[in-house]
Amino acid sequence: MSAAGKPGGFFITFEGPEGGGKSTQVHRLAARLAAEGFVVWTTREPGGTRAGEMIRPLVLGSSAPELSAWAEALLFSAARAQLVEEVIRPRLDRGEIVLCDRYSDSTLAYQGYGRGLDLVELGRLQSAITQELKPGLTLLLNLAVTAGLARIPSMAKDRLDRETVAFHERVAAGYRQMALEEPDRWREVDAAAGPDEVAAAIFIEVERSLAQAGIRPAERRSA
Repeated sequence: MSAAGKPGGFFITFEGPEGGGKSTQVHRLAARLAAEGFVVWTTREPGGTRAGEMIRPLVLGSSAPELSAWAEALLFSAARAQLVEEVIRPRLDRGEIVLCDRYSDSTLAYQGYGRGLDLVELGRLQSAITQELKPGLTLLLNLAVTAGLARIPSMAKDRLDRETVAFHERVAAGYRQMALEEPDRWREVDAAAGPDEVAAAIFIEVERSLAQAGIRPAERRSA
């Protein structure tokens, strides 16, 4: 299935290193699109469903148990499979725009490039658990690893935030490589800029992608 379901359905994901402001920008974009007349749904990974929210502390909580790299990848993937089945696909089928804070590219970046798991095997797993549902647009909020980590208060750092700088550098390099390999889907945004500038740059990319896909607000489609 494509990123769109009925006319108007479009899937947008936010990716990038820690501290890039993805959550803030997801909600800012949702508000802007809603003001333009689009029907928008926001969600996050891991989470967005009852099962996903129960998995979240297992993989991100500061008191989470030690996990092997594959156990970590499979827990993230289980939460994603439920999110696709319960939330993302049904809302796309209803013609909504879905904004997701992280998606399958995060598993490739963190567990693949970061942990060193086989990228081909991880890719096959993601294709299976998402039923090959890919975003129509992926926004890479990019900034220097050390700058991003410095933005996160010590008490707010989750299990992955506390990984070594070297680990996060591998993740960031992985994101850059994936963006190079799929330039039609990925758009890089400088997350080192102020929130207003980042939001404006994001909206330019989203507006362009929606126009290219022929996606218009509901009231304009019915006019």
